[in-house]
Formats: sequence, C-alpha cells, structure tokens
Amino acid sequence: MSGKKIGVALVILGALGSQGCAVAALPLFGLGQAVNGGTEVVSYTSESIAYKTFAVSETEVRAATLRTFKRMAIDVTGKERKEKVTEIDAEAGDRTVKVQIDRITPRTSQMRVVVKKGWFLRDRVTAGEIVTQTADTLGSKPATATTAGGRRTTS
Repeated sequence: MSGKKIGVALVILGALGSQGCAVAALPLFGLGQAVNGGTEVVSYTSESIAYKTFAVSETEVRAATLRTFKRMAIDVTGKERKEKVTEIDAEAGDRTVKVQIDRITPRTSQMRVVVKKGWFLRDRVTAGEIVTQTADTLGSKPATATTAGGRRTTS
C-alpha cells in the first residue's frame, strides 16, 4: 500500500471515528476520561495509566493513598520518596500496582497509577478505582481552617 493510500485511509478512519458521540472517537486515539459518580474525573493515557491532579500537597495524597490501600486490602511492598516524587509499589491478588505521586506545587499534586496483571496485561479499571478511592479518602478527611488568631480548627 502506498503512502498516499495510507494517508487517505487514515483521514477516512478519523472522519468516521469522530461521527456522533465524541466519547466514541476517544478509543481511536487511545486517550480518554471517565467520570465516576458524576463528580470525579479520572484520565487515562494510551498505556492505561490512570491519573488525576489534586489540589492538595504530595504528603496528603501519599497518606490518603496508603489509607486507601489499607481499606482495599492492597499490600504495600515498597515506598520511595525522592525530591518531588513519591513511588509506592503494592500487590493486589495477582496484580502489581505502581503509584507515582508528583509534587507540582506545594499545594498541588498529580497521582499516576499503573496496575499490571502478568507481564503484558494492564488493568485500567482497577487503576481508575484506586485513583477514585484515593480521591474519596481525601474528600472524607476533616476540613481544617485557621481562625483569625492563627489557631487551626478541625470540623
């Protein structure tokens, strides 16, 4: 097949893939987002890596991830903290879990989760659920506020 024919085939495939619902075209490009419970958005890369950015510190996301793993009965097998990145390795049944938490700013962090089953298969659904459950853990923590006198109060 010549290069011109391949180009034409790709244009036709792209046009057909973008007809109707925009979500239907996302698998064509290997990217997408899932809305869980109507409020949480978990994004995915073409390699089935689930990720989400949180408006909290890396330390808070790390603590919430560890609490989530405990609640989900996921066994932590390793933790490593570097300058701006935390890596957590875990096992869930016959799957391996790798979490990377990047500090974007002191109050903004991004979590990436990869779940693998065996050497080649990736479990996108479990990765997304870990991100969603971690977001729920962060959302259920007591709110802390600072009073005019500088005292911190928890509600």
